[in-house]
Amino acid sequence: MIATNKRSGVGHSLRVAQLSAALLCALFALGAGTGAGSSAAASPGGTASPGAAAPPVATAPVKRTPAAKTQSSSSLHVTSVRITSVKCVPEAKCSGNPHQVSVHGTLLITGKGIGSGTTIGFPSKPGARIKRSAPISHVRKTIAGLILTVPAKAHSGHIMVLLSRSRHSSSYGPIYVYNHALHPPKPVATPAPAAVGAVSGSPFESQGMWIWYVAKSSGGSVPAIVAQAHAANVSTVFVKSSDGSSNYWSQFSPQLVAEMHANGLKICAWQYVYGTNPEGEANLGAEAVANGADCLVIDAEAEYEGHYAAAQTYIDDLRAKIGTAYPLGLASFPYVSYHPSFPYSVFLGPNGAQYNAPQMYWKDIGTSVDTVYANTFIANRIYGRPIFPLGQTYGGVSATELLRFREEAVDYGSTGLSFWDWQETPAAAWAALVAPLAPLTSVVPNTSYPELHSGSKGDQVLWLQEHLAAVVPSQEITGLFGSQTTANLKNFQTERGLTVTGIAEPTTWAALLALTPVPVDWTGGGPSSG
Repeated sequence: MIATNKRSGVGHSLRVAQLSAALLCALFALGAGTGAGSSAAASPGGTASPGAAAPPVATAPVKRTPAAKTQSSSSLHVTSVRITSVKCVPEAKCSGNPHQVSVHGTLLITGKGIGSGTTIGFPSKPGARIKRSAPISHVRKTIAGLILTVPAKAHSGHIMVLLSRSRHSSSYGPIYVYNHALHPPKPVATPAPAAVGAVSGSPFESQGMWIWYVAKSSGGSVPAIVAQAHAANVSTVFVKSSDGSSNYWSQFSPQLVAEMHANGLKICAWQYVYGTNPEGEANLGAEAVANGADCLVIDAEAEYEGHYAAAQTYIDDLRAKIGTAYPLGLASFPYVSYHPSFPYSVFLGPNGAQYNAPQMYWKDIGTSVDTVYANTFIANRIYGRPIFPLGQTYGGVSATELLRFREEAVDYGSTGLSFWDWQETPAAAWAALVAPLAPLTSVVPNTSYPELHSGSKGDQVLWLQEHLAAVVPSQEITGLFGSQTTANLKNFQTERGLTVTGIAEPTTWAALLALTPVPVDWTGGGPSSG
């Protein structure tokens, strides 16, 4: 043991006191030399101490960092990225408050500078500030938008975007996180959706006749056409205005429109479209509207099957030119299931045609008037557009069939109908168009919907998926009714108190159609079944 370590406590204390006194003297002298002793010492608060001047206090030298290398809290706050809205989805797993969500629940998020992979931080304790060690979730891109899953250790409070190098966005919220499952308010029975965008008193709400060639209709005489229309109780004539994207038919002219209007008739244009140049087709449709057409009808058939992107381009371009309120109709195949890749959901979907005039040519199809009505209305009812039956006067149909076609339109609730076509209509058929109507006691209108199930495919499945995605953002929109659609539909039925079958039947359709379908951008291609 070293001898000096045997020193008594008194001797050690004395030496420490002597050293301390010497150090204080030295510090005081240093302070006097720098002017520190000429003024009162600063208190820890930065203000002069009350009373006598306090002895000078030794302070450690401060190491200065160049301003350019200092990272202040303000520089960490990024304003170019921010959250603008957050909503709990799907509706079936949320309360009435969009800011309330369960752990492992899903939030639909929008904002500036936010995309797939963006990191969102949650409080680690109720109301706590977000730290780098906070519970996080990464944003994912889906057909319904940007979503994220609430992490297991998240708590209620404000959330924010976490960026690299400790940067972050402004906070958003509060978001209320619950450990138990949430449920929406008890649903109220909702009637089947009314036709969207349709306006009462449109040119479709009357008896109409289609003209292919004006020159071959009533000898090409406009006065004779007018006289025949009045005699047959025809209020609207549908005249061909173009074919394809570059062939505008001069027969649909402002002069013809003026003559029809002067004689109390409405005149609509119809164009046959192919989908190879949808922009050009939209231009020709708009030209007919500019020439005075009371409505425009799209005659899209086999050429548009499987061409969802072209249909979307056509609709978008056309609406940009004619406006969203202009009366637009679709005349296409009546049996939707026979044409699973035809883009009915685009032509009759949001921003599309407000009126549906399916070509219900029963004799060409090889069925009866009763059957063509039942099948057409079942298939087309899901698109929510009023149906104006388009029948045939050509092909040797009987006067009895024509009369029944007119009578069933009344029974099915249609406020108008029309016939193809003027130049092929014989005298007996013209007479049948004005025959008195009688109630049909032998017909009970079919009010059902298409039954879809696992294995179904086509546009009807697309339409179902677009509605289902409104409450299940992860629902894929493929046109194929697979295991995911079955599971999501069963969950939807459970949440709505419906019979759980995984099958789309009338009650399930009614609940689905009360929702707003998610928008689909087909510019990148059509569905899997296309």
